[in-house]
Amino acid sequence: MSEPVVLKYNVDGENFTSAGEASVAVKKSLRQMGFPPEAIRRVSIAMYEGEINMVIHADGGEATVNVYPDKIEIILADKGPGIADISLAMQEGYSTAPDNIRSLGFGAGMGLPNMKRYTDDMRIESEVGVGTTVYMTVNV
Repeated sequence: MSEPVVLKYNVDGENFTSAGEASVAVKKSLRQMGFPPEAIRRVSIAMYEGEINMVIHADGGEATVNVYPDKIEIILADKGPGIADISLAMQEGYSTAPDNIRSLGFGAGMGLPNMKRYTDDMRIESEVGVGTTVYMTVNV
């Protein structure tokens, strides 16, 4: 397998207006590389949901995207509070977002389920008090 094109981004946890900048940059890069629109759409949605989660719950983090000819790997890592119960967090509608975040229209409990829905593979590693890393793959 050839070496991937690696795209790295910092996700600013202090600023809701910058949430989504990494997914927009990846979308643009994938378009320039000639990837199919459906693959780009799936990567963009999954990545945006992850960025929002990092802003809401973890004060930001790092996004790494490894681009191969046949797949796109997304790694979202943060040093937030961690996820105590991953299976509960994966349930549609479950959310730990505070009321002030919900008042902004976020925190509906669809982030992780949407990330799984729009990827071909998703794995979450999390330790309470240490952080969370989400690994996602979209096959092309």
